[in-house]
Amino acid sequence: MGRLFDGPWPIVIIIIVALLLFAAPKLPAMARSLGQSMRIIKSEVKEMKNDGKPEAKESSEPTDAVEGRVVDHPDVKARNSGETDVPPSTRA
Repeated sequence: MGRLFDGPWPIVIIIIVALLLFAAPKLPAMARSLGQSMRIIKSEVKEMKNDGKPEAKESSEPTDAVEGRVVDHPDVKARNSGETDVPPSTRA
């Protein structure tokens, strides 16, 4: 009986078998939460590396918001009895 626990591998195998038998229904949830934790840690490490560096603009396009109106929305046509806000020459 002393030969069973001579090395670490039999103990590791027994622990793995016990986990598979008793914790099998919980394994997908545990793996999912481990993946989410790894993503969070990775993003935090990336933020720490970028912390203190000046942010460079990636594109030359302006980032200001542009206001506009929805032209062909069915509710607008119903309220305006079929008329739209767009002149007839530019309607699609």
